[in-house]
Amino acid sequence: MHWEVVIGLETHTQLATRSKIFSGASTAFGAAPNTQASAVDLALPGVLPVLNREAVAHAIRFGLAVDAVIAPMSVFARKNYFYPDLPKGYQISQYAIPVVQGGHLDIDWEAGGERHHKRIRLTRAHLEEDAGKSLHDAFEGMSGIDLNRAGTPLLEIVTEPDMRSAKEAVAYARTLHALVVWLGICDGNLQEGSFRCDANVSVRPLGQEAFGTRSEIKNLNSFRFLERAIDYEVRRQIELIEDGGTVVQETRLYDPDRDETRSMRSKEDAHDYRYFPDPDLPPLRIERAWVDEVAAALPELPAARRERLVAAYGLSAYDAATLTASRAIADYFEAVLAALPDAGKQAKTAANWVLSDVSAAVNRDEIDFSACPVPPAQLATLVGRIADGTISGRIAKDVFGRLWGGGDPDPGAVDRIIDAQGLRQISDSGALEAIVDEVLAANQKSVEEFRGGKEKAFNALVGQVMKASKGKANPAQVNELLRVKLSS
Repeated sequence: MHWEVVIGLETHTQLATRSKIFSGASTAFGAAPNTQASAVDLALPGVLPVLNREAVAHAIRFGLAVDAVIAPMSVFARKNYFYPDLPKGYQISQYAIPVVQGGHLDIDWEAGGERHHKRIRLTRAHLEEDAGKSLHDAFEGMSGIDLNRAGTPLLEIVTEPDMRSAKEAVAYARTLHALVVWLGICDGNLQEGSFRCDANVSVRPLGQEAFGTRSEIKNLNSFRFLERAIDYEVRRQIELIEDGGTVVQETRLYDPDRDETRSMRSKEDAHDYRYFPDPDLPPLRIERAWVDEVAAALPELPAARRERLVAAYGLSAYDAATLTASRAIADYFEAVLAALPDAGKQAKTAANWVLSDVSAAVNRDEIDFSACPVPPAQLATLVGRIADGTISGRIAKDVFGRLWGGGDPDPGAVDRIIDAQGLRQISDSGALEAIVDEVLAANQKSVEEFRGGKEKAFNALVGQVMKASKGKANPAQVNELLRVKLSS
């Protein structure tokens, strides 16, 4: 039997505000347990929540970026359930009327050696508060409760069930993660819980319109775990059905050590939470003028920047997409272009450097592009020295390595290294001709093989010239000189 997988994601994005959504307590990560829980977060008698305006602005910012409707009036509700780390016995969330309604996100991924594109519809994005955290290893034989996270502002982003494979789900999650970080509304730190996905997974016979019974896999905080959890759950459901069993609606957890999902509790429906409007919070009204103000401050979005890089600099769609995978990379690249005297002609070389040598060094040292020790202006100088023939591309890699560990951000450091190490490229035709003549005289076998039709012999001769010049010979001139002399 052939099966179709149906996936929808709910993503809890921690908003980058300094204080919590309904109190003035700090949202900073890493504080000692229960040192950042105010009277409001602890739900002490007589306290009242006050909505954080910046959290709402972040929600508006996201809604505009995904072409959603910003509700002029939305309502906060109480979602009632019992859990040890939920001090009020309910969570303040939005249900019937969320602040962000609809929207979409376009994703791109590779599978089977081909690039795939798809538009994922968004159902909604609503504001809510986070719960605390249970610490099961806090004391010997006992669990503890840390309420530092209680009240942390979240934007829960919910998709339609539009994804049909784990790879699609990961592509969506990565695209969403890049967008919220690009917008500056989330730091995107998966290890600290700033970006967590719940995956709703079901299967149905191919061609069937009705959805199968879904299971929800909770709190997946890495893209690798998201893919593995979905793949396991798909196999589990198919095997269960084919063996005559029935999938039950439930919440499951993913165990990365065993690479399996396991049942946590039966899945609640909305009526189980007994939603009702929170009497302590009036309806949230968003004036059009505020939306326009937020829209005016939006950065250029990834899709628009990709199109501009292709149109303005002739970059390939693939290069433009890779350069805009994060705002930090895109900003670094454009700062390099801004420092180049002829960005139009040198954009491709600059892109190659950013996507290869710079990216490799950044990843190796586990730092962000914003902390790159080779500033954009310095890389631009290096690219310029390749373009004007001062150094070859191979020598430039050596210079780059020295710049990375040198600690001197001055663009002039490029020329100082070139001069101090004697790395200037040999472009003098007389000097090059003498080296070429010596190489030809010492490698008569390669000369005869080339004249006999073996092109590889020519590459061997080029290599010998570069070796004799200690890598300083101008490669283009070497090729031209060799061709002329070998054809005479």
